[in-house]
Amino acid sequence: MPAPRTTPTRKVFGRLSLPERNYVADALRTETVGGVLLLVAAVTALVWANVPALGDSYESVSHFHLGPEALGLDLSIAHWAADGLLAIFFFVAGVELKRELVAGELKDPRAAALPVIAALCGMAVPALVYVLTNVTGGGSLQGWAVPTATDIAFALAVLAVIGTSLPNALRAFLLTLAVVDDLFAILIIAVFFTADLDFLALGGATVGLAVFWLLLRKGVRGWYVYVPLALVIWTLMYNSGVHATIAGVAMGLMLRCTRHEGEEHSPGEHIEHLVRPLSAGLAVPLFALFSAGVSVSGGALGDVFTKPETLGVVLGLVLGKALGIFGGTWLTARFTRASLSEDLEWADVFAVATLAGIGFTVSLLIGELAFDGDAALTDEVKAAVLTGSLIAAVLATALLKIRNAKYRRLVEAEERDDDRSGVPDIYEEDDPAYHLRMAEIYEHKAAEHRRIAERKAAERDPLAEVAGGASDEDDRPA
Repeated sequence: MPAPRTTPTRKVFGRLSLPERNYVADALRTETVGGVLLLVAAVTALVWANVPALGDSYESVSHFHLGPEALGLDLSIAHWAADGLLAIFFFVAGVELKRELVAGELKDPRAAALPVIAALCGMAVPALVYVLTNVTGGGSLQGWAVPTATDIAFALAVLAVIGTSLPNALRAFLLTLAVVDDLFAILIIAVFFTADLDFLALGGATVGLAVFWLLLRKGVRGWYVYVPLALVIWTLMYNSGVHATIAGVAMGLMLRCTRHEGEEHSPGEHIEHLVRPLSAGLAVPLFALFSAGVSVSGGALGDVFTKPETLGVVLGLVLGKALGIFGGTWLTARFTRASLSEDLEWADVFAVATLAGIGFTVSLLIGELAFDGDAALTDEVKAAVLTGSLIAAVLATALLKIRNAKYRRLVEAEERDDDRSGVPDIYEEDDPAYHLRMAEIYEHKAAEHRRIAERKAAERDPLAEVAGGASDEDDRPA
């Protein structure tokens, strides 16, 4: 009788494909640099806002208004950073999401299930923790969405600062998780934090987006066409009452992220490559500079752990994120009969889940939207976001450092390129050409060692011959 067919077991956090590995490496490299700048901006904001001689100037600069009032854009610097610069960040998030859906990890429904479910659980559990804390303590439920976001740039900056190696599969999971996380954060902002709608402005923004899409489909090129159009769409979206960052996401999702024949990169990948440094290196750090400047004192930090709103944010980021993402990942693997990669343990997944509790950029933005009109509580919630993110970073650092030697060996194996082809060896093990290149390299090394042995023997005793040695005529490859 023929042997019964067996379905191959899918690996959780298995090896990435080579194109995906290259994309993830490039994206994380930019995000890491941006994360370090973000960290510097946050520290600068805290120092600027808390040094007595500089505190007043921070408030003055943050609340300085500029922009055309006739267009409804007479905004403060802090407002421009939140609504204007973050539109660039969400534009990149839109492109990332589109690419993941059509060419990345989210293209395959089976592979997509893990990061999607993990991200959903990683948002639902922190929200639940916040709600339970505030129901018990009699606080406001308005901030339920604050601890739901993950800041991938800040998380990668922590990895860079502490010098932790992390295997590519876990880095890719963290990146994909953040992309899905951003999508749901965008939906939360659009649905729950939309003010009174101006349907005329919203209609104009919709028409602008339709023109943007049509130009892309017609193959029209030129930044001088799209940048002015994007500014018009953003202005109309801002005046419509819908948060202006939604315009950035919508335009990012419209870009084509599949490659046509003869294309090295799709238009979406090309534009993302150009805009990502602007987002990570300028837009997000400037937002952090004008959002993270909250008053820090012993009393203020004590209030973070005593008020239900702020305690809910801290517990949501530190406990909710870790338990939600880890639980969602474990349940997905359990019920899809997927097995964890042999190189990793569930403790590694929990450490990455803890790292995802760093919810900086989007959490600060949602905190401003949730408690708009209550400046004191807004600052307290910002302090809670900073505190929760710091605690999550410290816990993740401790957990990751325990396994760092193992991670370093895995990364070295993933990156080893002994045949100097420019492609890691693990992706070429089934290619006969790889083994021929390696054979030639070893043959050259063997011949070189024979020559060295003969020379050393001759230096020791000119009349002696090297036992078992070979003449130059025998140095040619077998």
